[in-house]
Amino acid sequence: MNEDNSVKEINIRAAIEAILFAAGGSVERDRIAQALEISAEEVDSGVEALLNDYESTETGITIIKLKNSYQMVSRKEYAPQIRTVMDLRRNTPLSQAALEVLAVVAYNQPVTKAFVEQVRGVDCSGVIGSLTSKDLIEEKGRLELPGRPLLYGTTENFLRCFNISSLDELPPLPESEDEKEPQETEPEE
Repeated sequence: MNEDNSVKEINIRAAIEAILFAAGGSVERDRIAQALEISAEEVDSGVEALLNDYESTETGITIIKLKNSYQMVSRKEYAPQIRTVMDLRRNTPLSQAALEVLAVVAYNQPVTKAFVEQVRGVDCSGVIGSLTSKDLIEEKGRLELPGRPLLYGTTENFLRCFNISSLDELPPLPESEDEKEPQETEPEE
């Protein structure tokens, strides 16, 4: 690599770091590429180089990928100290009902409230409102049916909270008894 390329690479890394730090939230990879007039692949390699730098110097920050976006965040191991300094209360855990609704939405999105209620067998208005206020689910539009019911899906914050970069990383659902293929058995001799 000649010197011009290495200087450019360092400047790209520094620029990506500055953008992510200043944004305070996630920034789409394509927006970073457009701002720096580089390819999306160069953004990915710049982020990878930053992550390697952070690992080698054991910094208190890291970068996470959320779908097609990146975000600079503090490392989990420093959460107690950050909470103390910022006087933050630990978030209350989600109720069993909230986790069930979140799972139905995450695995089937976009879904209507009626669908979630059909799956769970109980009214879910309060839980959906709570998950929306916690920014774990959001309105994704309306269904083209009479009454035009709202459609819900997960948010980027959902990915962040569950430490995944895309819904593809959700564990597979267990097969129900109805879906299992009957096993052919060999006749005993």
